[in-house]
Amino acid sequence: MDIISPERRSALMSRVRGKDTKIELEVRHGLHALGFRYRLGGAGLPGRPDIVLPKFRTVVFVHGCFWHGHSCYLYRLPKTRTEFWEAKIDANRQRDARQIAQLRQAGWKVETVWECELRNRSTEERAEVIMALGARIRARETDDHPAEPGP
Repeated sequence: MDIISPERRSALMSRVRGKDTKIELEVRHGLHALGFRYRLGGAGLPGRPDIVLPKFRTVVFVHGCFWHGHSCYLYRLPKTRTEFWEAKIDANRQRDARQIAQLRQAGWKVETVWECELRNRSTEERAEVIMALGARIRARETDDHPAEPGP
């Protein structure tokens, strides 16, 4: 049983942000500091990715562990309305997989940054996650454009 009234729970849930979350802003600022230039919102792309890097033909999703059912310490199924939440999160997972497949089929590379990779981490650990993301994006660019053959 929920210890919070339905009205209070509704008010709390309405405050959950869908974009410009603290984690998303941190990833964006970190990528910008690494020299990446990007677009936001991914309008016209499946799943409306959080960050679009057209030069690298890469999109980045910044996922909350609860809403996308990540198997980590931040994901815990609520004890009330369990069937509702199981169905909702399962549908989110299926939609994510479908949209990632569509993006890859269209030639986009897909990266996902999970909330648990940054939340409750030291500044150094968060910086390492973002630097690793940047390195993966740059490495994929070289995969697409092989070095010119020598003379």
